Amino acid sequence: MPELLTVRGARLLAAADVVLRDVLVDAALLDGAHNDAVVRSVGRRGRVPDGKDERQQEIIDEMVSLARAGRSVVRLKGGDPFLFGRGGEEAQALRAAAIPFEVVPGVASPLGVTAYAGIPLTHRELASSVTFVTAVMRDGADFDWSELAKVRGTICVFMGMTRLGQVASSLIALGRSGDTPAAVCESVSLPAQRTVTGTLATIAALTKSARIGAPSLLIVGEVVRLREEMRWFDAQPLFGKRVLVTRPEHQRAATMRALRERGAAPLAFSTIAIEAAPQQAPIDDAVRSLARGDYALAAFTSENGAEWFLRAVQRSGADARIFGPTLIAAIGPGTAAQLARHGLRADLVPDTFIAERLARAIITRLATHSGARILLPRALVAPDTLPRLLRGAGMRVDVVPIYRTVSASIARRGELRELVPTLDAVLFTSSSTVEKLCELLGDDAALVLSHATLASIGPITTATAARLGLRVAVTATVSTSAGLIDALETHYANARS
Repeated sequence: MPELLTVRGARLLAAADVVLRDVLVDAALLDGAHNDAVVRSVGRRGRVPDGKDERQQEIIDEMVSLARAGRSVVRLKGGDPFLFGRGGEEAQALRAAAIPFEVVPGVASPLGVTAYAGIPLTHRELASSVTFVTAVMRDGADFDWSELAKVRGTICVFMGMTRLGQVASSLIALGRSGDTPAAVCESVSLPAQRTVTGTLATIAALTKSARIGAPSLLIVGEVVRLREEMRWFDAQPLFGKRVLVTRPEHQRAATMRALRERGAAPLAFSTIAIEAAPQQAPIDDAVRSLARGDYALAAFTSENGAEWFLRAVQRSGADARIFGPTLIAAIGPGTAAQLARHGLRADLVPDTFIAERLARAIITRLATHSGARILLPRALVAPDTLPRLLRGAGMRVDVVPIYRTVSASIARRGELRELVPTLDAVLFTSSSTVEKLCELLGDDAALVLSHATLASIGPITTATAARLGLRVAVTATVSTSAGLIDALETHYANARS
C-alpha cells in the first residue's frame, strides 16, 4: 500500500534529485517524487545469487558517485531497509566513502503482511515471541534451521517459496508439530492480496495448488488461527473488484484513493476532458455584472461549473468578495464543497440533488423578489430544465456557458475495448461520462458492458444510461463520488448475504 510510506520518507522523496528504486517498490509511490527527479529501477530479481553481489556494488558505486556530484539521492526500498533489505551493507559503504546519509525506517514487510492478512504476530495467550528468518543465505545455501530448535513463538520466513516443502519439513524435524497452523501471504495490502492457510504438513501443497508465487511470506504459529476472526482487508465488499473510473483526469484522484482504501483495484480511463467554453466574452460580462451586484442569486449545477467560473473571477483580479450580497445555490454537497474550497458557503443546497428540487428551492427563497436576475454558469451543452423552470416563475436567467466536455481521444478506443471485459464495475459520475463512454465503445456498448456492474451518481445520470440501453444496477442516493462508492459497496455487501 503506497500510503504506508512514512511522513518523513514522503518528504525526502519529494525533495530528491535522484530516486534509485528497488524493482518491487510499488510504482504509485513514485507519484511522490517531483517532476524533475530522475527515477531509475535498480537491483534484480531471480532465484540464483549469481551476479547479485556485483549488481549491489554497482548500486553502491552509483550512490556514492551521485552524492559526490552534489545530488540529493533517495534509495527507495520496500519494507524496512534494515530488515533483509541490504540497507546495512549500503550504509556501511556510504560511511566508508564519507558520504552523509539518513536511514528512514519503513513498515517492515512482516508487520505490513500480517496486519493486512489479519494475523497478529504476537498474542498474550498464543505467542510471546516472533522470529524473522530468511530461508536463503547470501551464498544461496539453506538457512541452518537448527538455530530455531528452542523457538516456540511465531516464525516468519522470507524468501522461502522455492523450497517451501523443505522449510516445513525442517521445522517439523526440529519438533514443531505438523499440525502447527501456517499461512502464506502474497501481494499483501494490494487488491491482488491472497492468503492460504493450512498446517506445516499441508502448507506447501496448498500453496502450490493455489499457485501462490514469490515474493510471499510464510507465517508459522498458533496466531494463524486468528485470521478468520481478524481478517479485514480482504473481507471488504469491494476487495479485489476492478472498477473503472471515468471521471476527468483532474478529478479522479480522490475517487481512486477511496477505492484503494476499500480494497478495490481502480482503473482510470477518463471518457471526457473539460475545456474552457469557446466564447469568453459572455463570461467576462457575467463577472462584471456580478461585481456590480446585478444578480440576486448565482446557481451552480456542477463542481466543474463552480471551478471554471471561479477561475474566471480570479482571472479578472477579483476573489470571493465579488459575490457580496448575491445568494449562492449549489445543486448538491459536492458542488457546495467545491465552492467552499474557494471560501464560499452555499446558501441553498436542496435535499435531493436534481434540477427540479434546486429550482423549487430558488423560487421559494426568492418568492418576494419579482423578476429576480439569476446567474447560471454551466456546461456549453446541458439540460434546459433549471432555466426553464426559473423563467416560468418570472425570473430572468443568464445562462453562461463556462466550460465544455469533449470526448477522450478516439485513438484509445481499442485500449478501452480490451480493458472493459476485465472489469467488475464501472462508475458514472455524470451524463457526459455515460455518453462519451458509449460513443467510444460504439453501437454495441450495451452488450460490451452487460457483464459489469454499472453504478451511477444519481437519477439523471441513470436516466441517460437507460436511454442509451445500459442497465444500471446501482444509483447513489447521495449524489457525490463518496456516495457513489458507498452505494456500490452496499450493492456488493447485499449480494454476499
